[in-house]
Amino acid sequence: MTLYIVPTPIGNLSDITLRAIDVLKTVDAIACEDTRRTLKLLNHLGITKSLYSYHGHSGPGRVRQIIQILQSNKQIALVSDAGTPGLSDPGTALVQAALESGISVISLPGACAAITGLVGSGLPTDRLFFIGFLPRRAARAKRVLTVAATTEATVAIYESPYRTVETLGWIIEVAGPETPVVIARELTKVHEEFVRGTARAVRER
Repeated sequence: MTLYIVPTPIGNLSDITLRAIDVLKTVDAIACEDTRRTLKLLNHLGITKSLYSYHGHSGPGRVRQIIQILQSNKQIALVSDAGTPGLSDPGTALVQAALESGISVISLPGACAAITGLVGSGLPTDRLFFIGFLPRRAARAKRVLTVAATTEATVAIYESPYRTVETLGWIIEVAGPETPVVIARELTKVHEEFVRGTARAVRER
C-alpha cells in the first residue's frame, strides 16, 4: 500500500517525467483535484485509470475512503491540476492521513510553478519564502506581505491575473515602490512571459 505524490505539467503536457508516467500506469487508482483535467492528461498519455476526486472542498469522508482503499493493499497516485500536489493545494491533508495510518508515501520530483518561475526570474535563489496564494482579505494579505518583507529571501506568491495589480499595490505599500518584482505568467506555454522591474514600474505596466 503506497501513496505516490505525482507532479503534473503546469502548462506544456510534455513536461512530465518518465517515472511519473510509469507510476500513473501502474497504480490502481488516481486521486485528483479535477477529474476532467486529469482525464485530459491521461488521454494524452494513453492511460486509463479509476479516478477519485479529491480537492479543497472534499470532506474527511473522502480522505477516509482513499485511506481505506490504500489499506486494502492498493497503490494510489495523488495529482493536482498542475504542478506538485501539496503546494497550495489540499494534498497535504491526505499525505498526513496516510502517514498516520502507516501507509508508505513516495514523493516524485517534477513540475513546480514556484521553482520554474524563481529560476527564470533572475532574482536570488539562495533563500526562498514561499507564500502561495495570499489571503483574500486585504488586511490579512498585507500582514502576510509585511512579514515576508522582513526576510532576506526572494518571496514567491501565486496570484490570480485579476488581482495582480492590487497585490502589486500592497507590495508597494509594505515593501516600497523600488522593490524588485518579477511576474511570471503562462509558464511553459506558448505565451510564456516574464515581466521584470520595480514594483512601481511593473504595476504601471
